[in-house]
Amino acid sequence: MDIGIDQMGLYSPDFYIDLRQLAEVRGDDPDKYTIGIGQDEQAVPPSSQDVVTMGAAAVQQIQASIDAERLGLIVLGTESGVDASKAGALFIQKLTGLPQTARVLEIKEACYGGTAGLMMARDYVAAHPTKQALVIAADIARYGLNTAGEVTQGAGAVAMLVSAAPRLLVINDDSAVHAEDIGDFWRPVYTNQALARGKYSTEQYLRFFQLAWAAYKKATGLGLADFKALTFHLPYTKMGLKALRQVLPEADAAKQQDLLMHFDHSIQYSRRIGNLYTGSLYLGLLSLLENDSSLAAGDRLGLFSYGSGAVGEFFSAVLVEGFEKQLHGAAHAGALNARRALSIAEYERVFQDAVPYAKADYQTNPDYYAGPFVLTAVTGQERQYQAR
Repeated sequence: MDIGIDQMGLYSPDFYIDLRQLAEVRGDDPDKYTIGIGQDEQAVPPSSQDVVTMGAAAVQQIQASIDAERLGLIVLGTESGVDASKAGALFIQKLTGLPQTARVLEIKEACYGGTAGLMMARDYVAAHPTKQALVIAADIARYGLNTAGEVTQGAGAVAMLVSAAPRLLVINDDSAVHAEDIGDFWRPVYTNQALARGKYSTEQYLRFFQLAWAAYKKATGLGLADFKALTFHLPYTKMGLKALRQVLPEADAAKQQDLLMHFDHSIQYSRRIGNLYTGSLYLGLLSLLENDSSLAAGDRLGLFSYGSGAVGEFFSAVLVEGFEKQLHGAAHAGALNARRALSIAEYERVFQDAVPYAKADYQTNPDYYAGPFVLTAVTGQERQYQAR
């Protein structure tokens, strides 16, 4: 039985900054950001946008394909949860009117949470072939103003509907996983800003990819020649390129150039949005599908997921006949082009106006309300959401 992703939705905030402008204000060479890091623009979430509102907006895009009678599982993968107990997926379920007969939960393992949810969804459909499962990978990457990680921030959500006989791609049961307790990145419960050992984290990302890729080849007998394209978790696009370059020597010159070309298609959305943590791999996948016209049914894609702390997983997927008819590239490109650019001074004000880690009531700023759903306030320590 073929099981995989039937539909994909994408949402990112309606505000962004130009990273060349940020570089100039920070006193850096703009090429350091656009070439060295591989980022051009960065989504900026106002306090009225969080993983719930963004996740609900991504779900809304694919809601016409969700069958209330068949939906049995709703999973939110995030490391930017809005509550230490209650699953953000329950807020999303209510906002989008999803059925109350599905299992609803939230998964956390750094940037790996979306993949954990996807694999859980695949297993669920394997056990319940007539059912659908919904996976939402949503996050806000936040490191702080004028910090080393500032250029690798971002925000957004990707929603994926999983079913048998999918119309986009089949997820193969061929994962290779490496998991190990390391201290490359973490976020204490009292802050919304991550802590990271940047150089060490990069080294571990690359090491975990090497281990997962070696295990995958040994278990499956497959190699680079069997893949049309490889996609990666993209905290910043140059990170994925570093991983790809590790394995390129395994292919001849023509195949190397082909893989680099496909990789370039896979990073177009990330260059404009930034880091989605749990959604970054799937933002890259969607970018590849919607920007690479050379893809065809039957093509095998490789996907590498990494979540600090750390878990790495490599698996493959195969495009199905007619997959291109299920994509919404023009709408996604239009949404990115319609965003409002913020000056760096305005971005800093928006960044600092965050929902506080405190008991006091809080009101979000209506001047930055955008998207189909917003957080309007925190009242009596309860978050207040509404549709627009």
